[in-house]
Amino acid sequence: MSLKPQILIVEDEKPIRKFIRVSLETQGYECIESSDGSNAITLVYSMNPDIIILDLGLPDMDGIDVISKIREVSEAKIIVVSARGHEREKVYALDTGADDYLTKPFSVPELLARIRVSLRHKSEMNAIGVEDMKIFEVRGLKINFEKHEVSVDGKSVHLTPIEFKLLELLSKNSGKVLTHRFIINKIWGGHLDTETQSLRVFMASIRRKIEKNPAQPEYIKTEVGVGYKLVDE
Repeated sequence: MSLKPQILIVEDEKPIRKFIRVSLETQGYECIESSDGSNAITLVYSMNPDIIILDLGLPDMDGIDVISKIREVSEAKIIVVSARGHEREKVYALDTGADDYLTKPFSVPELLARIRVSLRHKSEMNAIGVEDMKIFEVRGLKINFEKHEVSVDGKSVHLTPIEFKLLELLSKNSGKVLTHRFIINKIWGGHLDTETQSLRVFMASIRRKIEKNPAQPEYIKTEVGVGYKLVDE
C-alpha cells in the first residue's frame, strides 16, 4: 500500500490533465485521472483519494454536481481549478463543498502550495489535542474549536476546512485587525497575488453563512486596504 498522498485529477482536456499529473508526480504525489464527472465519482468510491483537483467544465456533468455527489461519500479535499472566474461561481463551489479554488491560468508552484495547505489542514483535523478544547462566543456566534463546530443563535453553520481555519484565526485574535498578508501567510503559508482574491472569496462565503446581512456584517469587519477584524464584544 502506497503511503504517498493520492490525488485525483478531474480534467477533460488531456494536455492539461497530463501536465498536472507530471508536475505532481515529480513532487512525489501518486496521481489518478478522470476526463469526466461520472468516472471521477466512481474513482472516489473505489480509490478514496486524499485530494481531488476538479475542473468545473466537464463534458458529461457540471463540476458543481460532481462536488455535491463526492461530498455524499467523501471528506477528501477538493481544489477546484476552473476558467470560471466570477466571484459568485467561486462562492457557489465553496458552498457546495469545495475546499479551495484556483482560477485558470495558474502556476504549478501555486497549485503545489494549495495542495500542501490542504494536506496540512487534513493532518491537523486528524490530530486535534485536548489543549484545543476551547469555545469562543460573541453576539450569538459560537465556535467550538475542539469539535470544529460553528453556530449562530443556536443554528448550526457548515464551514469548509479553510473557512473554519480563517474564522478560527480571526476569533483567536478578536478585536485585532489582521492584515491580508498576515492571514494569507497563516492560512496558505505564503503570499501570492492571486491569494488576495481567494481570501476575499472565502470571506464573502463565510459572511453569507454567519451574517444576518452580509452587506452590513455584524461579526467580520473589513478594514479597507488593510485586512479583517472579528468583533470581540
